[in-house]
Amino acid sequence: MSNNSNSLTRLALQKFKKNFWGVFSFGIIVLVGLISVFAYVLAPDDSQYANQMHLSIHSKPPEFKVDMLTLPFEVESSQSLLSKWLYGKKNTKTEIPITDYKVENGILIYTEYASDGLVGPEKDIEISKFPNGYIANYIQTKTFLFGTDKYGRDYLSRILIGSRISFFIGFVAVLISLLVGLLMGSIAGYYGGKIDAFIMWIINITWSIPTLLLVIAITLALGKGFWQVFIAVGLTMWVEVARVVRGQIISAKELQYVTAARALGYTDFRIITKHILPNIMAPLIVISAANFAAAILIESGLSFLGIGAQPPMASWGAMIKDHYNYIILGKPYLALIPGLCIMILVMAFMLIGNALRDALDVKT
Repeated sequence: MSNNSNSLTRLALQKFKKNFWGVFSFGIIVLVGLISVFAYVLAPDDSQYANQMHLSIHSKPPEFKVDMLTLPFEVESSQSLLSKWLYGKKNTKTEIPITDYKVENGILIYTEYASDGLVGPEKDIEISKFPNGYIANYIQTKTFLFGTDKYGRDYLSRILIGSRISFFIGFVAVLISLLVGLLMGSIAGYYGGKIDAFIMWIINITWSIPTLLLVIAITLALGKGFWQVFIAVGLTMWVEVARVVRGQIISAKELQYVTAARALGYTDFRIITKHILPNIMAPLIVISAANFAAAILIESGLSFLGIGAQPPMASWGAMIKDHYNYIILGKPYLALIPGLCIMILVMAFMLIGNALRDALDVKT
Protein backbone atom coordinates (compact mmCIF):
# COMPACT_ATOMS: atom_id res chain seq x y z
CA MET A 1 0.00 0.00 0.00
CA SER A 2 2.83 2.41 0.87
CA ASN A 3 4.70 1.68 -2.37
CA ASN A 4 1.51 2.17 -4.37
CA SER A 5 0.87 5.49 -2.64
CA ASN A 6 4.42 6.63 -3.32
CA SER A 7 4.13 5.65 -6.99
CA LEU A 8 0.86 7.60 -7.35
CA THR A 9 2.45 10.64 -5.72
CA ARG A 10 5.47 10.36 -8.00
CA LEU A 11 3.21 10.04 -11.03
CA ALA A 12 1.20 13.11 -10.00
CA LEU A 13 4.43 15.07 -9.50
CA GLN A 14 5.68 14.06 -12.96
CA LYS A 15 2.39 15.15 -14.54
CA PHE A 16 2.55 18.47 -12.69
CA LYS A 17 6.12 19.13 -13.87
CA LYS A 18 4.99 18.71 -17.48
CA ASN A 19 2.41 21.47 -17.06
CA PHE A 20 4.25 24.67 -18.02
CA TRP A 21 1.67 27.09 -16.61
CA GLY A 22 1.43 25.12 -13.38
CA VAL A 23 5.19 25.26 -12.80
CA PHE A 24 5.31 28.91 -13.90
CA SER A 25 2.49 29.81 -11.49
CA PHE A 26 4.20 27.90 -8.69
CA GLY A 27 7.31 30.00 -9.29
CA ILE A 28 5.29 33.22 -9.11
CA ILE A 29 3.65 32.13 -5.85
CA VAL A 30 7.01 31.22 -4.31
CA LEU A 31 8.45 34.55 -5.46
CA VAL A 32 5.58 36.56 -3.97
CA GLY A 33 5.84 34.50 -0.78
CA LEU A 34 9.55 35.29 -0.43
CA ILE A 35 8.90 38.96 -1.17
CA SER A 36 6.19 39.11 1.49
CA VAL A 37 8.42 37.44 4.09
CA PHE A 38 11.50 39.58 3.34
CA ALA A 39 9.56 42.73 2.43
CA TYR A 40 11.36 45.01 4.89
CA VAL A 41 14.74 43.70 3.76
CA LEU A 42 13.96 44.45 0.10
CA ALA A 43 12.01 47.70 0.52
CA PRO A 44 13.94 50.99 0.00
CA ASP A 45 11.88 52.47 2.83
CA ASP A 46 12.22 49.97 5.67
CA SER A 47 10.33 52.02 8.25
CA GLN A 48 7.19 50.48 9.75
CA TYR A 49 4.58 50.10 6.99
CA ALA A 50 6.90 52.12 4.68
CA ASN A 51 5.22 55.20 6.12
CA GLN A 52 7.87 57.90 5.57
CA MET A 53 5.73 60.78 4.30
CA HIS A 54 7.06 63.69 2.24
CA LEU A 55 4.07 65.72 1.13
CA SER A 56 6.21 68.02 -1.00
CA ILE A 57 6.99 65.13 -3.39
CA HIS A 58 3.54 63.54 -3.51
CA SER A 59 2.31 61.70 -6.64
CA LYS A 60 5.65 61.82 -8.42
CA PRO A 61 6.18 59.60 -11.51
CA PRO A 62 8.37 56.46 -11.60
CA GLU A 63 12.17 57.00 -11.56
CA PHE A 64 11.71 60.30 -9.72
CA LYS A 65 14.92 61.48 -8.06
CA VAL A 66 15.45 64.01 -5.30
CA ASP A 67 18.18 64.91 -2.81
CA MET A 68 17.19 63.80 0.68
CA LEU A 69 18.60 65.37 3.84
CA THR A 70 18.46 63.12 6.90
CA LEU A 71 18.61 64.93 10.23
CA PRO A 72 20.76 62.84 12.58
CA PHE A 73 20.06 64.25 15.99
CA GLU A 74 16.82 62.39 16.77
CA VAL A 75 16.94 59.68 19.44
CA GLU A 76 17.46 56.22 17.93
CA SER A 77 15.07 53.53 19.16
CA SER A 78 16.52 50.23 20.33
CA GLN A 79 15.14 47.37 18.28
CA SER A 80 16.19 43.79 17.67
CA LEU A 81 17.19 42.54 14.23
CA LEU A 82 14.23 40.12 14.17
CA SER A 83 11.82 42.93 14.99
CA LYS A 84 13.22 45.05 12.15
CA TRP A 85 12.84 42.10 9.76
CA LEU A 86 9.25 41.38 10.77
CA TYR A 87 7.86 44.84 11.49
CA GLY A 88 10.31 47.32 9.99
CA LYS A 89 12.34 49.99 11.73
CA LYS A 90 10.75 52.25 14.29
CA ASN A 91 12.32 55.12 12.42
CA THR A 92 12.70 58.30 14.41
CA LYS A 93 14.87 60.10 11.84
CA THR A 94 13.53 63.07 9.92
CA GLU A 95 13.99 63.09 6.14
CA ILE A 96 13.64 66.33 4.20
CA PRO A 97 13.58 66.55 0.37
CA ILE A 98 15.79 69.43 -0.76
CA THR A 99 16.67 71.10 -4.05
CA ASP A 100 19.88 72.90 -3.07
CA TYR A 101 22.26 73.33 -0.14
CA LYS A 102 25.46 75.12 0.81
CA VAL A 103 27.74 75.42 3.81
CA GLU A 104 28.68 78.85 5.19
CA ASN A 105 30.48 79.58 8.45
CA GLY A 106 29.69 76.19 9.95
CA ILE A 107 26.03 76.44 8.95
CA LEU A 108 24.29 74.12 6.49
CA ILE A 109 21.79 76.17 4.49
CA TYR A 110 19.32 74.13 2.46
CA THR A 111 16.27 74.81 0.32
CA GLU A 112 13.34 72.47 0.81
CA TYR A 113 11.81 70.87 -2.26
CA ALA A 114 8.63 72.43 -3.61
CA SER A 115 6.58 71.02 -6.47
CA ASP A 116 4.99 72.76 -9.46
CA GLY A 117 8.09 74.87 -10.13
CA LEU A 118 7.85 76.74 -6.84
CA VAL A 119 10.81 77.60 -4.65
CA GLY A 120 10.73 76.05 -1.22
CA PRO A 121 11.64 77.78 2.04
CA GLU A 122 15.28 78.18 2.97
CA LYS A 123 16.37 76.81 6.33
CA ASP A 124 19.63 76.21 8.14
CA ILE A 125 21.19 73.86 10.66
CA GLU A 126 24.55 73.90 12.43
CA ILE A 127 27.17 71.54 11.05
CA SER A 128 28.10 70.62 14.61
CA LYS A 129 24.80 68.74 14.84
CA PHE A 130 26.24 66.15 12.47
CA PRO A 131 28.78 63.59 13.78
CA ASN A 132 32.32 64.95 13.17
CA GLY A 133 30.75 67.72 11.13
CA TYR A 134 30.58 65.38 8.11
CA ILE A 135 27.37 65.85 6.14
CA ALA A 136 28.06 63.80 2.99
CA ASN A 137 26.44 60.69 4.46
CA TYR A 138 23.32 62.65 5.37
CA ILE A 139 22.57 64.15 1.96
CA GLN A 140 21.98 61.51 -0.68
CA THR A 141 20.09 61.29 -3.95
CA LYS A 142 17.08 59.03 -3.52
CA THR A 143 15.38 57.34 -6.47
CA PHE A 144 11.73 56.30 -6.29
CA LEU A 145 11.48 53.47 -8.84
CA PHE A 146 7.66 53.35 -8.74
CA GLY A 147 7.29 57.01 -7.86
CA THR A 148 5.46 58.24 -4.77
CA ASP A 149 1.85 58.00 -3.60
CA LYS A 150 -0.43 60.89 -2.71
CA TYR A 151 1.28 61.21 0.68
CA GLY A 152 4.80 61.23 -0.76
CA ARG A 153 5.63 57.69 0.40
CA ASP A 154 7.85 55.38 -1.64
CA TYR A 155 5.38 53.41 -3.79
CA LEU A 156 7.67 50.43 -4.43
CA SER A 157 8.10 49.92 -0.69
CA ARG A 158 4.34 50.11 -0.14
CA ILE A 159 3.79 47.51 -2.90
CA LEU A 160 6.36 45.12 -1.42
CA ILE A 161 5.03 45.42 2.13
CA GLY A 162 1.41 45.35 0.95
CA SER A 163 2.03 41.89 -0.52
CA ARG A 164 2.01 40.51 3.02
CA ILE A 165 -1.69 41.10 3.61
CA SER A 166 -2.84 40.02 0.16
CA PHE A 167 -0.66 36.89 0.26
CA PHE A 168 -1.30 35.72 3.80
CA ILE A 169 -5.01 36.55 3.90
CA GLY A 170 -5.50 33.99 1.13
CA PHE A 171 -3.71 31.25 3.04
CA VAL A 172 -5.37 31.97 6.38
CA ALA A 173 -8.84 32.32 4.85
CA VAL A 174 -8.46 29.10 2.82
CA LEU A 175 -7.12 27.24 5.85
CA ILE A 176 -10.08 28.32 8.01
CA SER A 177 -12.59 27.55 5.25
CA LEU A 178 -11.07 24.09 4.71
CA LEU A 179 -11.09 23.22 8.42
CA VAL A 180 -14.71 24.28 8.93
CA GLY A 181 -15.95 23.11 5.52
CA LEU A 182 -14.33 19.66 5.72
CA LEU A 183 -15.71 19.10 9.21
CA MET A 184 -19.28 20.17 8.42
CA GLY A 185 -19.40 18.61 4.96
CA SER A 186 -17.92 15.29 6.10
CA ILE A 187 -20.36 14.89 8.99
CA ALA A 188 -23.36 15.86 6.86
CA GLY A 189 -22.44 13.65 3.91
CA TYR A 190 -21.33 10.57 5.82
CA TYR A 191 -24.04 10.31 8.47
CA GLY A 192 -26.99 11.83 6.57
CA GLY A 193 -30.47 11.91 8.15
CA LYS A 194 -31.29 14.59 10.70
CA ILE A 195 -27.64 15.55 11.09
CA ASP A 196 -27.42 16.22 7.36
CA ALA A 197 -30.69 18.20 7.43
CA PHE A 198 -29.49 20.36 10.36
CA ILE A 199 -26.09 21.12 8.81
CA MET A 200 -27.69 21.88 5.44
CA TRP A 201 -30.05 24.27 7.23
CA ILE A 202 -27.02 26.13 8.63
CA ILE A 203 -25.33 26.09 5.23
CA ASN A 204 -28.40 27.46 3.44
CA ILE A 205 -28.84 30.27 5.96
CA THR A 206 -25.17 31.22 5.68
CA TRP A 207 -25.36 30.94 1.89
CA SER A 208 -28.35 33.30 1.73
CA ILE A 209 -26.48 36.15 3.43
CA PRO A 210 -24.41 38.33 1.02
CA THR A 211 -20.73 37.54 1.54
CA LEU A 212 -19.58 41.13 1.93
CA LEU A 213 -22.41 41.89 4.37
CA LEU A 214 -21.51 38.83 6.46
CA VAL A 215 -17.82 39.80 6.48
CA ILE A 216 -18.74 43.32 7.58
CA ALA A 217 -20.88 41.94 10.42
CA ILE A 218 -18.12 39.58 11.62
CA THR A 219 -15.49 42.32 11.32
CA LEU A 220 -17.61 44.74 13.36
CA ALA A 221 -18.17 42.02 15.97
CA LEU A 222 -14.47 41.12 16.22
CA GLY A 223 -13.25 44.68 15.80
CA LYS A 224 -11.12 46.34 13.14
CA GLY A 225 -7.65 44.94 12.73
CA PHE A 226 -5.21 42.74 10.88
CA TRP A 227 -6.14 39.30 12.23
CA GLN A 228 -9.83 40.13 12.53
CA VAL A 229 -10.05 40.53 8.75
CA PHE A 230 -8.32 37.18 8.23
CA ILE A 231 -10.76 35.36 10.50
CA ALA A 232 -13.82 37.16 9.12
CA VAL A 233 -12.97 36.30 5.51
CA GLY A 234 -12.21 32.68 6.38
CA LEU A 235 -15.49 32.19 8.25
CA THR A 236 -17.50 33.29 5.22
CA MET A 237 -15.86 30.95 2.70
CA TRP A 238 -16.49 27.52 4.26
CA VAL A 239 -19.99 27.06 2.84
CA GLU A 240 -18.95 26.16 -0.69
CA VAL A 241 -16.31 23.77 0.64
CA ALA A 242 -18.88 22.07 2.87
CA ARG A 243 -21.39 21.64 0.03
CA VAL A 244 -18.82 20.09 -2.30
CA VAL A 245 -17.43 17.78 0.41
CA ARG A 246 -20.94 16.68 1.35
CA GLY A 247 -21.83 15.83 -2.24
CA GLN A 248 -18.57 13.99 -2.87
CA ILE A 249 -18.87 11.93 0.32
CA ILE A 250 -22.49 10.99 -0.42
CA SER A 251 -21.28 9.55 -3.74
CA ALA A 252 -18.11 7.96 -2.37
CA LYS A 253 -19.51 6.28 0.75
CA GLU A 254 -21.43 3.77 -1.38
CA LEU A 255 -18.34 2.65 -3.32
CA GLN A 256 -16.72 -0.72 -2.78
CA TYR A 257 -13.55 0.47 -1.05
CA VAL A 258 -15.65 2.19 1.65
CA THR A 259 -17.77 -0.93 2.09
CA ALA A 260 -14.57 -2.98 2.41
CA ALA A 261 -13.19 -0.57 5.01
CA ARG A 262 -16.39 -0.91 7.07
CA ALA A 263 -16.19 -4.71 6.80
CA LEU A 264 -12.64 -4.57 8.19
CA GLY A 265 -13.98 -2.72 11.24
CA TYR A 266 -12.32 0.64 10.64
CA THR A 267 -13.72 3.61 12.55
CA ASP A 268 -15.77 6.27 10.81
CA PHE A 269 -13.01 8.81 11.44
CA ARG A 270 -10.43 6.64 9.70
CA ILE A 271 -12.73 5.85 6.78
CA ILE A 272 -13.42 9.55 6.21
CA THR A 273 -9.86 10.85 6.67
CA LYS A 274 -7.82 7.97 5.25
CA HIS A 275 -10.05 6.62 2.49
CA ILE A 276 -12.69 9.10 1.32
CA LEU A 277 -11.08 12.54 1.62
CA PRO A 278 -7.86 11.64 -0.28
CA ASN A 279 -10.05 10.55 -3.21
CA ILE A 280 -12.02 13.80 -3.42
CA MET A 281 -9.13 16.27 -3.18
CA ALA A 282 -9.17 17.36 -6.84
CA PRO A 283 -12.33 19.54 -6.62
CA LEU A 284 -11.23 20.86 -3.22
CA ILE A 285 -7.95 22.08 -4.70
CA VAL A 286 -9.78 24.01 -7.40
CA ILE A 287 -12.19 25.49 -4.81
CA SER A 288 -9.28 26.47 -2.57
CA ALA A 289 -7.60 28.27 -5.46
CA ALA A 290 -10.84 30.11 -6.23
CA ASN A 291 -11.29 30.95 -2.54
CA PHE A 292 -7.81 32.43 -2.48
CA ALA A 293 -8.81 34.80 -5.26
CA ALA A 294 -12.08 35.61 -3.51
CA ALA A 295 -10.26 36.32 -0.23
CA ILE A 296 -8.05 38.93 -1.90
CA LEU A 297 -11.02 40.58 -3.57
CA ILE A 298 -13.06 40.60 -0.35
CA GLU A 299 -10.15 42.16 1.53
CA SER A 300 -9.91 44.80 -1.19
CA GLY A 301 -13.61 45.54 -0.77
CA LEU A 302 -13.25 45.82 2.99
CA SER A 303 -10.29 48.16 2.61
CA PHE A 304 -12.32 50.27 0.18
CA LEU A 305 -15.07 50.55 2.81
CA GLY A 306 -12.55 51.41 5.51
CA ILE A 307 -12.96 48.28 7.65
CA GLY A 308 -10.11 46.22 6.22
CA ALA A 309 -6.43 46.73 6.98
CA GLN A 310 -6.21 50.02 8.84
CA PRO A 311 -3.87 52.92 7.88
CA PRO A 312 -0.95 53.26 7.83
CA MET A 313 -0.75 49.51 7.13
CA ALA A 314 0.03 48.85 3.47
CA SER A 315 -2.51 46.80 1.51
CA TRP A 316 -2.94 46.42 -2.25
CA GLY A 317 -6.70 46.87 -1.90
CA ALA A 318 -6.30 50.03 0.18
CA MET A 319 -3.77 51.39 -2.32
CA ILE A 320 -6.31 51.01 -5.13
CA LYS A 321 -8.92 52.75 -2.99
CA ASP A 322 -6.56 55.65 -2.23
CA HIS A 323 -5.61 56.21 -5.86
CA TYR A 324 -8.50 55.08 -8.07
CA ASN A 325 -9.40 58.69 -8.83
CA TYR A 326 -5.89 59.23 -10.23
CA ILE A 327 -6.93 57.13 -13.26
CA ILE A 328 -8.68 60.19 -14.70
CA LEU A 329 -6.06 62.62 -13.36
CA GLY A 330 -3.29 61.40 -15.66
CA LYS A 331 -1.53 59.07 -13.23
CA PRO A 332 -3.32 55.72 -13.67
CA TYR A 333 -0.26 53.69 -12.64
CA LEU A 334 -0.95 54.52 -8.99
CA ALA A 335 -4.06 52.34 -9.15
CA LEU A 336 -2.95 49.98 -11.91
CA ILE A 337 0.25 48.72 -10.24
CA PRO A 338 -1.47 47.20 -7.15
CA GLY A 339 -4.31 46.04 -9.40
CA LEU A 340 -1.86 44.17 -11.64
CA CYS A 341 -0.21 42.65 -8.58
CA ILE A 342 -3.57 41.31 -7.40
CA MET A 343 -4.40 40.02 -10.89
CA ILE A 344 -1.07 38.20 -11.28
CA LEU A 345 -1.28 36.56 -7.85
CA VAL A 346 -4.91 35.51 -8.33
CA MET A 347 -4.18 34.14 -11.80
CA ALA A 348 -1.20 32.19 -10.47
CA PHE A 349 -3.32 30.43 -7.88
CA MET A 350 -6.06 29.67 -10.38
CA LEU A 351 -3.56 28.15 -12.84
CA ILE A 352 -1.78 26.11 -10.20
CA GLY A 353 -5.15 24.87 -8.95
CA ASN A 354 -6.04 23.63 -12.43
CA ALA A 355 -2.59 22.05 -12.83
CA LEU A 356 -2.86 20.19 -9.52
CA ARG A 357 -6.37 19.04 -10.40
CA ASP A 358 -5.10 17.53 -13.66
CA ALA A 359 -2.09 15.97 -11.95
CA LEU A 360 -4.22 14.35 -9.22
CA ASP A 361 -6.90 13.10 -11.60
CA VAL A 362 -6.47 9.32 -11.67
CA LYS A 363 -8.51 9.04 -14.88
CA THR A 364 -5.90 10.86 -17.00
